[in-house]
Amino acid sequence: MPAMIPFHVSPANEYTILDSLHDSVRFARHCLVPHRGHLCAVASFVDPEGNPVTWHDFGVLEGPGWAANAVGGAFELYWYGRLMARPDVQRDALALLDHVLDDGFIEWDSGFIWGYRHIPSGRLCLNYKARNDWFCVGSMARIAHQLLRFSTFLPGDHRTKRMQLAAVRCADWIACHVQMAPNGWFPRRSQKDGKPYPWKPEGGEDPFFAGSADGLFVLDLWADLTVMGLADYRAQLDELSSRFVAMGGIFGSINHDTYDAHECVSYAVAFRTLRRLASVLRRPDLAAFAMETALRGLEPFIMREDRHGVATRGLLWMERSWDTAYLWENAEAAQAYLEAYLDTRRRLYLRRALDILRAIARHHHGPYGFLTEGVDWNNHVGAEHHFDGAEFGDIRYTEPLLNNLHIAEPTLFYLSVICGCA
Repeated sequence: MPAMIPFHVSPANEYTILDSLHDSVRFARHCLVPHRGHLCAVASFVDPEGNPVTWHDFGVLEGPGWAANAVGGAFELYWYGRLMARPDVQRDALALLDHVLDDGFIEWDSGFIWGYRHIPSGRLCLNYKARNDWFCVGSMARIAHQLLRFSTFLPGDHRTKRMQLAAVRCADWIACHVQMAPNGWFPRRSQKDGKPYPWKPEGGEDPFFAGSADGLFVLDLWADLTVMGLADYRAQLDELSSRFVAMGGIFGSINHDTYDAHECVSYAVAFRTLRRLASVLRRPDLAAFAMETALRGLEPFIMREDRHGVATRGLLWMERSWDTAYLWENAEAAQAYLEAYLDTRRRLYLRRALDILRAIARHHHGPYGFLTEGVDWNNHVGAEHHFDGAEFGDIRYTEPLLNNLHIAEPTLFYLSVICGCA
């Protein structure tokens, strides 16, 4: 284990990042319910007791898409169960995975993956508005990539070949059908047939139709398929990574309902993606860009003090147009810093990662381990959505398999890889 280093953020009442991990997993499992012999989330937006918040778009949806995150959540639960010797958690994770594999989300012939199930009606839909007019290609690629990563944890399992087949066919569907934006980058939204969808979900032109970092998830998928010998996307990866760098990076909103040229999670995802591509393509220029532009780009988002009486020290705010500190984005930033530490052994990066995780650990609530979706330190969301109606504070809702759970990945990575506990 690394020697002790000074943290900017101290533990709150000796409540550690491991305690936080246990509670986030406990809440995620609390929100799983039976469905067709498998498990699914009760909803993708819930209150501290795990009840669906049905006034919100995500309160009537579940599935593998974006913040619903069934495959990513299943992967993190399985990893936790393996590391903690908890076969009961692993069983729940596989039951959640089987829901995605068996219950219609994947078009096995074409490779297309549907993101959501509308819980009241049971119908599948493409986007968080419960409509079928658009989907986000990067988010679909992310699902396929999650299946691919999870498959490496299940050698010899009967699911493994199906998961890899889904990833291969989804990647091929994207390569064959998605029409690129005029600047040569992935469109933020596409129609079901792959044609461009240049509008916002609420109507009007999307100013970041060609400027969202969501497209990086396609490169993640193509890169790992190439490394695993399941496909060869080297030519596309080389061309698109060069274009990304030549444009100075594309850091527009990944989140589907925000519009900003600079989102903290976009910098974190860019660092992680380009770091991997540098290895796949043997291009040190990509590693340099990842470190000097993408990782360094996280620095302005870091809050180095508590603001408005809220525990924000160590957290990253999301973007200037929506400055709440959302926690899946913070988890991605923590993971980026851990990977940077692994490469460089610069203790600053380890401290940054653990500061984020310790800061997040201050924001659990209720009897089941609920972790808020975001710390609304500047009252962007509104006091009516905060605990006890406070003007500034934690939002009293969360996405059980993403905002609540995603701290699992950097925490498990820290325990397994950095500390060498597995």
